[in-house]
Order: sequence, then C-alpha cells, then structure tokens
Amino acid sequence: MNFIVQKYGGSSVADLERVRHVAYRIREYLEQGHQLVVVVSAMGKTTDQLLHMAFEVHPRPPERELDMLLATGEQISVSLLSITLDSLGINSISLTGGQAGIITSDFYTRAKILRIHSDRIRSHLSEGKVVIVAGFQGKTSNEDITTLGRGGSDATACALAAALHADYCEIFTDVSGVFTADPRIVPHAHKINRVSYDEMAEMASLGARVLQLRAVDFSQKYGVRVHVRSSFNKE
Repeated sequence: MNFIVQKYGGSSVADLERVRHVAYRIREYLEQGHQLVVVVSAMGKTTDQLLHMAFEVHPRPPERELDMLLATGEQISVSLLSITLDSLGINSISLTGGQAGIITSDFYTRAKILRIHSDRIRSHLSEGKVVIVAGFQGKTSNEDITTLGRGGSDATACALAAALHADYCEIFTDVSGVFTADPRIVPHAHKINRVSYDEMAEMASLGARVLQLRAVDFSQKYGVRVHVRSSFNKE
C-alpha cells in the first residue's frame, strides 16, 4: 500500500462525466489498498470565466476580492467530487485550502505557501476518508483567502505531499507525461521517462505548462517524487 497525493487539473474535471471518471479512478486506487489525498483544480475554464466577470464590472478589481472570487472555482470541484464519491459508497470529505491548513503569505493572487498545519487532514485519513483539497488556494494568518497564481494546484499537491510525507505525488493532466515539446502542438514530440528536478525547473521557467515552477521547487527541496500522468489513459 502506498500513501499518494494526487492532483487532477481543470481538464480532468471539466464536466460531470469527467468528474465521474476521476471518482472511478480513485475507487480503483482504493481497491488496490492505497491511501489518498486528492487535490482538484477548478472545472475547465471556470477561472477564466470568473476573471472575465470581475473585469466586466471593474477595470482594476481589488486583488483581495479577486482571490475571494477565484477560490470558489475549486470549491465547486472538490464538493462535486466528494458528492460523486459518496454515490459510489466511498467515504470522503472536501476541504478548502484554508480548512486543509495551508497558510500563505498575504500577497494576493500570487501568494506563497509558508507552512501547512496537517493535523486535520491526518485526522480524516485516520478515519478512513479520502481527503479532497481545493488546489490553488490557502489562507493568511488573518484568515483571508489567497490564491497561488496560475498552476497553483500543482504547488498545493507537491507541498501537501512534502508535509504529509507521501510516497509520491501524481499530477494528472491531459498529456501522458513530460514530453520534449507540447504534444498537442508538436506531433512528433516524445515522452521523457525520467527528468531531474533541475531540468524540470528549467523547462517550467521557459514556459512548459506541465508543472508549475513552485511545485518543482517544493518537490526538489523536500525530495518529493512526482509522476506526471494522463487522466484519460492508464499509462
């Protein structure tokens, strides 16, 4: 049995059918005896839609209020996934980033994770629950909601994997690994079986979207093994 932190991106939970698909995959892991913490992004283009609405009503929205707005996208995803798991007879609980104990700086819209109080997550795990955490968000020491910038759910997952001493962290996305180029754009790009933290950090800093740079930094600092997998196949 392994203790795994999984992250499912927006394309993996873009609609209810894909949410069900994620729930079925989680069930398979549980049937194999694994213990899971699951980090989920907002559904599809939800974050972009929320941003569009904010800028429709204000040319320069206050960043604190932007974070209040944007964090709702992940809250929809985690609650829907938990409800879907319940329909399959799986005991789970959904948590916001703040409820999960993720404490950040107060640099709104681009906050950094400072520490994680993991007691609540560990308590739920000891009760046999799948813990589903909203990615991309946390809270300040003053209880204000913050977001972690684009791709922030990757950082959430890797930071939780480090704090909880997970065996490894799985990042589920719409490509089946790390490639020499974006396979959705370059048809002949080939998959890289293993990549070092330094190489992945360089790729992320140059615009590769498969992992957020901060997520790579967390993983390197704390020795988190990261597997990048597709939500749509078993590779």
